[in-house]
Amino acid sequence: MIVENNLFDSQMYKEVIKQYEGVADLINLDPNIRERLKLPQRSLVVTFPFRRDEYDEVETVVGYRVQHVLSMGPTKGGIRYSPDVNLGEVTALAILMSWKSAIVGLPYGGAKGGVAIDPNPLTRAEKQRVTRRYTAELIPIIGVNKDIPAPDLGTDEQTMAWIMDTYSNFVGYATPGIVTGKPASIGGSVTRKESTGRGAVAVGVAAMEKIGKTIKNSKVVVQGFGNVGRYAAMAAYEQGAKVIAVNDVDGSIINEKGINIPELFKYTSNNVSVNGFPGAEKLNESILEIDCDVLIPAAVGGVITSSNASKIKAKVLIEGANSPTTLNADKILRENGVLIIPDILANAGGITASYFEWVQNTQNYLWKEAELYEKLIDVMLTAFEEIWTISEKQNCDLRTAALIKGIKRVAAAKLTRGLFP
Repeated sequence: MIVENNLFDSQMYKEVIKQYEGVADLINLDPNIRERLKLPQRSLVVTFPFRRDEYDEVETVVGYRVQHVLSMGPTKGGIRYSPDVNLGEVTALAILMSWKSAIVGLPYGGAKGGVAIDPNPLTRAEKQRVTRRYTAELIPIIGVNKDIPAPDLGTDEQTMAWIMDTYSNFVGYATPGIVTGKPASIGGSVTRKESTGRGAVAVGVAAMEKIGKTIKNSKVVVQGFGNVGRYAAMAAYEQGAKVIAVNDVDGSIINEKGINIPELFKYTSNNVSVNGFPGAEKLNESILEIDCDVLIPAAVGGVITSSNASKIKAKVLIEGANSPTTLNADKILRENGVLIIPDILANAGGITASYFEWVQNTQNYLWKEAELYEKLIDVMLTAFEEIWTISEKQNCDLRTAALIKGIKRVAAAKLTRGLFP
């Protein structure tokens, strides 16, 4: 029996557990396993000193690393830098990573990490100091065959390079496999940046075909123009869709005839925002509520709630971000006939590409870009077909079907390995 506590208390954790409980009821999950999977197997909370460039004072920063399940193989998950990071959020994300890995058949348990700091005002030197000290605090629990971090909100491939270098200095030799999502110059995968967005669109296209729709000439809206959003937009554009609106933290743009995404790529390489792009107009309404065929929320979680779900006009929702839709909003959308491609399937391209990168690093073997992309799409579409079949047999939505697959696989691993001691 779990003793009730508020150690992991957060809205995201509550949502994830509520979702899990519903599926556990549906599949009659073993009660012992059911309770065990609500909490992470290992959680590390660290505090460490941090000085800014001015060196006026030394601040104390809080960091986290949570490993949900150690039964499947090494744990895997991103590291995020955000002032709102807390143990509950990191735990929820680690649990979702367990389901996500299991859904696409990867030999990982879920993990997640974070530092409670705003990365935006940090200079390069300040961000490097935070990263290296945080990595040093994680040394006891991370490793190529233990726990492999990756980029997430507020971190990028340069952050991963600093983590790799710090870890390598501690162990005394270059260890590229300690992280994924790092630059190609030190063993990173050339497809990692594009994998989440492109994988999401590939699954979305397959789902649309199941209901007699096509991506070609459809109107697509992408909320968020980071790595996930920009490559989702590019993938949709390449398949003939009209990407009519995109946004980032600084603003939104719209062109009902379709935005030229390659030109937008060029524009944003020289400008910090999509704002001012000459091929579109400024959008003054909520980008989520635009009339379109496909909506791809690809920024942060919790943007679609019970307050705006009924205003969404899209026919298909592809969740590129982690947990962009609350449980109440999910119910409203489904009642309104929206087909939802859930995040634990739609954005699993990121961890799949990370797996390929990790395998290449551990085997010192290089795969070509075309081969990596082919493998990625094969894994994603195979998982989608299995989940679609489950949804038809169980007469349930795709999110529930995906969770059924993921939770059953994790539970089977737990039961098969047995109890120690």
